[in-house]
Amino acid sequence: MAAFPFTIHATDGAARTGVLSTPRGDILTPAFMPVGTAGTVKGLLVDQVRATGADIVLGNTYHLMLRPGAERVNRLGGLHAFMRWPRPILTDSGGFQVMSLAALRKITEEGVTFRSHIDGGAHVLTPERSIEIQADLLGADIVMQFDECPALPAPEAEVRRAMELSLRWGARSKSAFGSRDSQALFAIVQGGTDETLRRLSAEALVTEGYDGYAIGGLAVGEGHLEMLRTLDATTPLLPYARPRYLMGVGKPIDIVESVARGVDMFDCVLPTRSGRHGQAWTDRGPLNLKNARFAEDTSPIDETLDCPASRDYSKAYLHHLVKSGELLGQVLLSWHNVAYYQSLMARLRVAIISGRLSDFVAQFREP
Repeated sequence: MAAFPFTIHATDGAARTGVLSTPRGDILTPAFMPVGTAGTVKGLLVDQVRATGADIVLGNTYHLMLRPGAERVNRLGGLHAFMRWPRPILTDSGGFQVMSLAALRKITEEGVTFRSHIDGGAHVLTPERSIEIQADLLGADIVMQFDECPALPAPEAEVRRAMELSLRWGARSKSAFGSRDSQALFAIVQGGTDETLRRLSAEALVTEGYDGYAIGGLAVGEGHLEMLRTLDATTPLLPYARPRYLMGVGKPIDIVESVARGVDMFDCVLPTRSGRHGQAWTDRGPLNLKNARFAEDTSPIDETLDCPASRDYSKAYLHHLVKSGELLGQVLLSWHNVAYYQSLMARLRVAIISGRLSDFVAQFREP
């Protein structure tokens, strides 16, 4: 029996809306998880994040284990108390960040040896250590198996090797995690854009049995259409009754198309990263507030959103802040973007319940 009940309330085609119930609160799905890499959603107070409608945030194992250190976070009461976020937290395994170090890491069957990007210190991350950090030291509610995520494009042999290693690491992650009532363990399907490898990965993980299933290894260079093709082949292989999580995705159009294919959970750094670079997301794509056309535009970004950053400040003022390099501009745009993403998820949930998701997707695709 899965640790957290997952109740699907309505469907529309392959899309679903429901609730993932955890001891720290319910997560309405489809859900977008703001990324709190180092124990903070960059630029925002946790009260602001919650006010946008976020039910859950994501923490980063790699960054937190290096600074301030997982053992220190544990001594300070765990990640929830440390960052003052009482609701659910999902932590990634650290695998993606470690794999991106390239020349600074070495992969073996046992795990990954790598050097910190902060001070060059040597570290070892194994499936067992990843689970210890996530579940025991940080105290995450949803824990991810340790995996290897190769950048795409890559030779088929390399993608297969990484997928098979991830399966073995998944089994070790599951053994280290054991049986817990107040925490859940999600598996990660790998295999690049190869449908055969994705099927082999998914079937093996489903046989093992996990609390939820993530689709990893996408949004790493394969392109939008290839991502959708891979989702078409992969999502139907995952258990209907458990949550499906597409890791690291992404742009609003990616999320909308993925929800239509049966995905329930998402995360991405894009809302806050875009905000720090002067961009405000809308249904028609990002607005570049650096652009001179906004210099005397007195309209807000989106007066329909229940967010002060979206509703109460003119584009002219935001343009001024961005051009002046003022920190407030980065904060306001990040706040708007997180609120926009949460509004998008709420509208998707309503569209599924009302049976008009296809119309919603069609309107979103319009240029």
